[in-house]
Amino acid sequence: MLRQDSQDAPLFGEEDGNIGARRSNIRHPLVSFFHLFFRTSAILVYLLCDIFSSRFIACMVTIILLLSCDFWTVKNVSGRLLVGLRWWNQVDTDGKSHWVFESRKTHSLNTASSAESRIFWLGLIVCPVFWILFVFSTIFSFKMKWLAVVLMGLVLQWANLYGYVRCKFGGQTNLRNMAQNYLGTQIFKQAMKKTEEP
Repeated sequence: MLRQDSQDAPLFGEEDGNIGARRSNIRHPLVSFFHLFFRTSAILVYLLCDIFSSRFIACMVTIILLLSCDFWTVKNVSGRLLVGLRWWNQVDTDGKSHWVFESRKTHSLNTASSAESRIFWLGLIVCPVFWILFVFSTIFSFKMKWLAVVLMGLVLQWANLYGYVRCKFGGQTNLRNMAQNYLGTQIFKQAMKKTEEP
């Protein structure tokens, strides 16, 4: 797995020189809108599909199209513009697959605004939680025809979440080791607090 700073190719929007002149905290309102639009639309269509339509195939195709549009938009556009991260899979001449994780340099003039960053990460984290709940509710309500749809939603949104977490915290870093180190640090801090108390 590779971790790169974006030296070779500018991220979308980096060539704009007048970004700081705008007054709004949200520099890319259209990107922010579509980042959330496809995600929430897929969830709403899933929730309201039985109410407004009795045709399963039409609902399934609509949900999968919305999920696919969301996956492409988040992976190729909103991740670059809103937080300066991108990831992809590259196959070399030997046929080996390499995952590449890239982040905007921290000293770049075009840093992400905190409002856009919150929109991005909130949408990226909250929506897969809904799809996890949908998987369990589909299994427990015995609506097995919807299981493929909710699993598709979970997989597509989880893949983007995983890719961007790897971009944010480092492509070389093993996430399990990072979580264990964090947990160990927290336990150590709690133990030190208890020993300092009289």
